[in-house]
Amino acid sequence: MGYIHIYCGDGKGKTSAALGLAVRAAGRGKKILIMRFLKNEDSGEVAALQKIPGIVVIPCFREFGFVFQMNEKEKAEAAEYYQRQFEDSCQEAAGGEYDVLILDEIMAACNYGMVREGDVVNFLEHKPENLEVVLTGRNPSARLWELADYISEIGMKRHPFQKGIGAREGIEY
Repeated sequence: MGYIHIYCGDGKGKTSAALGLAVRAAGRGKKILIMRFLKNEDSGEVAALQKIPGIVVIPCFREFGFVFQMNEKEKAEAAEYYQRQFEDSCQEAAGGEYDVLILDEIMAACNYGMVREGDVVNFLEHKPENLEVVLTGRNPSARLWELADYISEIGMKRHPFQKGIGAREGIEY
């Protein structure tokens, strides 16, 4: 039976937890599909994950930058792109070839209107019985919360960002 996982909260480590699960699953011969939302290809884990047999990372074919910096036209283009990527990755994962689907930062994509949350809920309610699905991001809705079998909240107690230190290569990206 495949379960639904949520890694959420304001702390660092949601994506890291999801990718740790991917590495563990791959080590047991499972096949993993990873779709990343609101990210780019310039993150250290992408190159490493692509070298692990059984893990497929869908490339970020387009980059849009931060949502708060987008104009309305860019937001509409980004929403169309991410919605299509969501639909394609779910269709691919539901085809039976994969054991695990990771939707990294899907909560942000939903919260910013880049992916329709109703479509995420519908997919989760009708996913293949054996497909494990991992959702990451901040502020999952009550409906996503209800659907999850695992929920891990990662809370920030301290972070160098509070001292004005920006994201560091190999640590935050």
